[in-house]
Amino acid sequence: MSKFLRYFKVGEVFVYFIRVFKKHDPRYPINQNIRIMHGINRISIVMFLICLVVIFVRRCT
Repeated sequence: MSKFLRYFKVGEVFVYFIRVFKKHDPRYPINQNIRIMHGINRISIVMFLICLVVIFVRRCT
């Protein structure tokens, strides 16, 4: 049972969401490719959350 529950941990997912949306730390250098990658990740996360809301609303109505 513990192996089964280990696959459904979502804490790491929320940590990633927080890390993607927080402000960049100036101590670490960042190049243009990393900046673009994080921007695309932000867009995809927002689109995913919007789709979850749409699916939820459609199911409820």
